[in-house]
Amino acid sequence: MSQKTKNRQNNDAAGRGTQRTKVGDKDDALSKFNSRRDKTLDQERPAAVARRHQQQLRTARENLAELCELDTFIEFGQLAVAAQRTRKTLDELAEKTPADGVISGLGVINADLFQADVAKAAILVNDYTVLAATQGYFHHKKIDRLLSVAHDNYLPVVMYSEGGGGRPGDTDVKALGTGLAVTTFSAWAALPTLKISVNRGYCFAGNAVLFGCADIKIATRDSCIGMAGPAMIEGGGLGKHAPETIGPASEQSKLGVIDILVDDEAQATKMAKQVLGFFQGDLSDWSCSDQSLLWDVLPKDRRFSYDVGKLINGLADTGSFVELQAEFGCAVVVGFLRIEGKPMAVIANDTRVLGGAIDSDAAEKSARFLQLCERTRMPILSLCDTPGFMVGPDSEKQGAVKAMADMYIAGSKLTVPIVSIVIRKAYGLGAMAMVMGDFLRPIYSAAWPTGEFGGMGLEGAVNLGYKKELDAAPTPEARQELFDNLLGEMYEQGLAAEVASLTEIDAVIEPKDTRLVILTALASAAQ
Repeated sequence: MSQKTKNRQNNDAAGRGTQRTKVGDKDDALSKFNSRRDKTLDQERPAAVARRHQQQLRTARENLAELCELDTFIEFGQLAVAAQRTRKTLDELAEKTPADGVISGLGVINADLFQADVAKAAILVNDYTVLAATQGYFHHKKIDRLLSVAHDNYLPVVMYSEGGGGRPGDTDVKALGTGLAVTTFSAWAALPTLKISVNRGYCFAGNAVLFGCADIKIATRDSCIGMAGPAMIEGGGLGKHAPETIGPASEQSKLGVIDILVDDEAQATKMAKQVLGFFQGDLSDWSCSDQSLLWDVLPKDRRFSYDVGKLINGLADTGSFVELQAEFGCAVVVGFLRIEGKPMAVIANDTRVLGGAIDSDAAEKSARFLQLCERTRMPILSLCDTPGFMVGPDSEKQGAVKAMADMYIAGSKLTVPIVSIVIRKAYGLGAMAMVMGDFLRPIYSAAWPTGEFGGMGLEGAVNLGYKKELDAAPTPEARQELFDNLLGEMYEQGLAAEVASLTEIDAVIEPKDTRLVILTALASAAQ
């Protein structure tokens, strides 16, 4: 045995005989850790919690507790504080800036519905009680670290985005530069997995960028979401503006900025879990309405509109349909639903808006939605009832060519399974866009008996194709009779049964069989 080893053993023995507390004592270390950790918890922050509750709001950790089972949650960077040690003591920072304003970690969401291995998710919850959830140095580092883990392990991310944007007060890192060389925004935007953002209250600047880059954006009605807050706007010489006037949810929802508008944080969290569930797998427990009632949704007269939401909800498993961007591009409805527990996307025309004609906003909305479906491998159900694209000088002023071409481009790149059901009208380029380019593109193209097809709307086709004959009619009454006869002939030629006989679509089906047809077709598709 060497003399060095003998000396170490003697020192260890002497240490064991000592009763006094020394630097490095394990009990002292545990006590200090517990004290530091507890400062991040709600029960140790009564004043901050009380202020939040007085506003009828939840704390960040209360939202976290409802989003996931806390015993499944492992936190990253819990002991971080603001990079302001040159301004305040560590005790002050631990008390006033716990976790540097963002809770980050991994947890299991929807543990009651899915196995843990498919229900894992990365979670980021901005804490407005800490410096208005502004984005500081360690705040960014925590987000970057979690996004890296989410990327490497292909995990979805749920982010609560409330916050005031960049933080100028982190003096410890001033020597490191402007703070522009930060990877948070590019990493979040490029993340290949599903991104869900949830917002309540003020969400400005950098926080708004994170909110807007999500795939599914959920916000409460009292949210205000803008690319700059009051201070930045005033600093830019644009006057003073109250925060509640900047990007209110009532406006942003109509512009398509918000996908799902809800009443409060509880509803927002519930919706985030439901939306995430579509991407976590099938459900074994489901029910549906009487499918024979679907036929009753359509009015007797083909010229009248109907409630497509009622049709979708009747077709879907009970309570499963979730619509996105309900106040934007309303001529097209997009969202997610389940049939016999199996999740799928749906895109449908709403005949109550422009007769179902697809305008620029609806085309833009559809293109974005199709891109999301492709990236997340979500099969698509198309319910077509459209006279085509919206036309006219006013439509062109909205950039119709670009928006409608983008819908075609998005559809052309799809590799996920598509099933098309024509409910009633399928005319022109708009109908072709609804089936991603042509009616032989979906794995199965079918129509209800009410389906009618044509290169353009029948009335317009008669007026254009038979203009000379109509103009030559001796009286207005004769003209109308000729028009009606020609219209009837075109209608008969374009009926679903006739089109199916020419193999331009695969089948005509009874409405009550629609669910079975969809499931059978998707089961045959290469995933």
